[in-house]
Amino acid sequence: MAGDFWIDEAQEADIPAITAILNHAAAHTTASWHEYPKTEAEMADWFAIRKRHYTVLAARDASGFLGYGTYGPFRGPSGYRLTAEHSLYVREDARGRGIGKALLAALIDKARSQGLHVLIGGVDSDNALSIALHKAFGFQETGRLPEAGRKFDRWLTLVFLQKQL
Repeated sequence: MAGDFWIDEAQEADIPAITAILNHAAAHTTASWHEYPKTEAEMADWFAIRKRHYTVLAARDASGFLGYGTYGPFRGPSGYRLTAEHSLYVREDARGRGIGKALLAALIDKARSQGLHVLIGGVDSDNALSIALHKAFGFQETGRLPEAGRKFDRWLTLVFLQKQL
């Protein structure tokens, strides 16, 4: 329990909430570089794979689903098998309550327990809050890819933040 919310394993029943949070981020922010909404069917496929091999954690309170954190493969070749890339998304009206911090702490603990060696976050360079959150947890900036993406009619710079576990 973290304050008035708690973190647990996401369930299949959470797929609609996960989809809604991701689609909101995709439509309104550069936290997600998706440009088109995901369907619940697409997210159900993603969820099944992610849960089988990695994790999806949920933040909840008495009112319901607040956000999620997950990690998955960084790159395909087997040499990267002990490195994972993570994502955190918090429902817009639930931000500022420490949910992102709690999810990131839980993801780090889970990754360690699964024997991972490195967690990587890919963050838009304009997302100062996310960069600061990662640095507060000991992530170090290890690279920038200028103009690696395009969204909202502008170029985006990808910042890689890495933590050895």
